[in-house]
Amino acid sequence: MEFKIRNEEAKEIEQVREILKAAFPTEAESKLVDALRANGKASISLVAERSGQVLGHILFSPVTTTPPSAVPPNVQAQGIGSQLIREGLCLCQELEDGYCFVLGNPKYYQRFGFARASKCDLQNEYGVDDEFMVIRFSNHGMSEKEMAHGLVRYTPEFALFSV
Repeated sequence: MEFKIRNEEAKEIEQVREILKAAFPTEAESKLVDALRANGKASISLVAERSGQVLGHILFSPVTTTPPSAVPPNVQAQGIGSQLIREGLCLCQELEDGYCFVLGNPKYYQRFGFARASKCDLQNEYGVDDEFMVIRFSNHGMSEKEMAHGLVRYTPEFALFSV
């Protein structure tokens, strides 16, 4: 399937909202994305698009637990989500972000280079272990000492919704 990865446009917000509602069991993710976007916390917001139709979305925010990535069930398993994640991670590197955290399925995210964050003695506010992962791009961002231990804190928008 051919599609293009590009920056989200304001006119696509409703399409993205519907994709998030279709891809997740509750509306928490769509509300979180709306809140992050409204509060200027969307560092990177990409869509996968084909012929004017949005097929998938990913959003990166400062120290996020998961880049909310969504592809509706009817077009899953076609590489859309994977390409959104890869492009988003490349843009994080270009912004000189030193790392990215994700809270998600380890079997899925490990193929992008994520590893369990607790191996670096990093914890999260939700108290999960296997699903909380980090990928390190460079020495930018957290220092070696900071990467060696600590509690990752999320933006306040994450506390507004039960994800």
